[in-house]
Amino acid sequence: MTLEQFGKLPSGESVERYVLHAPGGPRVTVLTYGAIVQRIDVPDRDGRAANVVLHCDTLEDYMRRSRYFGAVVGRYGNRIAQGRFTLDGKTYELARNQEPNHLHGGERGFDRRVWRVEAVGDDTLTLSYTSPDGEEGYPGTLRATVTYTVTGGGDGDLGGGDLRIDYHATTDAPTVVNLTNHSYFNLAGAGNGDILGHVLTLDADRYLAVDEHKIPISAESVAGTPFDFTRPRAVGERMGEDHPQIAIGGGYDHCWIFNPGDGVKARLEDPGSGRVMEVLTTEPGVQFYAGGSLDSAATPYGPYAGLCLETQHFPDSPNRPDFPTTVLRPGEEYRSRTVYRFSTS
Repeated sequence: MTLEQFGKLPSGESVERYVLHAPGGPRVTVLTYGAIVQRIDVPDRDGRAANVVLHCDTLEDYMRRSRYFGAVVGRYGNRIAQGRFTLDGKTYELARNQEPNHLHGGERGFDRRVWRVEAVGDDTLTLSYTSPDGEEGYPGTLRATVTYTVTGGGDGDLGGGDLRIDYHATTDAPTVVNLTNHSYFNLAGAGNGDILGHVLTLDADRYLAVDEHKIPISAESVAGTPFDFTRPRAVGERMGEDHPQIAIGGGYDHCWIFNPGDGVKARLEDPGSGRVMEVLTTEPGVQFYAGGSLDSAATPYGPYAGLCLETQHFPDSPNRPDFPTTVLRPGEEYRSRTVYRFSTS
């Protein structure tokens, strides 16, 4: 593990950067700002290492030009319709920071907070953030932790292996919580072309169709549609088809409902480099965003430079009693785990 100063916010808060590594495993760089995964360095089939997540080089760019690159988003990842929800008979109003909806925790969500270092080792880092009652409109004081753990997958210095992300949260009053990591992956290497040729497989027979504001309206079968990734398929293979949901999402920006059972829930491969990433998770779904709205005039990257596989509960769950609950009450514990497993083919 190495540690260095990454910068200071206008408030004077210091931001640190930690580099985690296990022999024969990936090298993972994490910032205390937003609990951001800034880099994941892994080798290709010929042993050449590259960073496979989109990133910013400076703290100022993370503040101005990032689109949640690598950050933990919360208190509620994804969208809440109309920026409101009702819990135990009381309605809570949230910021409508993506009109008309609330997105990723609001104007200053967890991605824009400095997290506190709780524990650190060569291959693990635990960060915490306490969100006070009423922050961004949410009820209850929520104490959240995220632990990043790197494990080696082979011999030598840099290799395949796992990045495991464990989330934990408690509250002193009923609230809603849905935490996820918003990394954009490009297995060819960040800045090395687009991800349209990446081959994706999802263990999901259904996805959530959305309205024009990207709020779920119904669960639909993927069969016979461009949303069928039950078998390996290039991301861009059917993106150009005349399908109303493709038009709404600007490609793909939808939640897939994982089939029941353990094991690998998503697999991504870059045929050129041979890099492979498998995703295992305790979460019921994944928001697959192909990065179509990235803009090189506003961010360091252009459209489709990276894709997100955000493991999570479903969008707008606080307003949907038919969805798995995201309510957390005093005395309960929120726990979630996602593993990104890297190898080559």
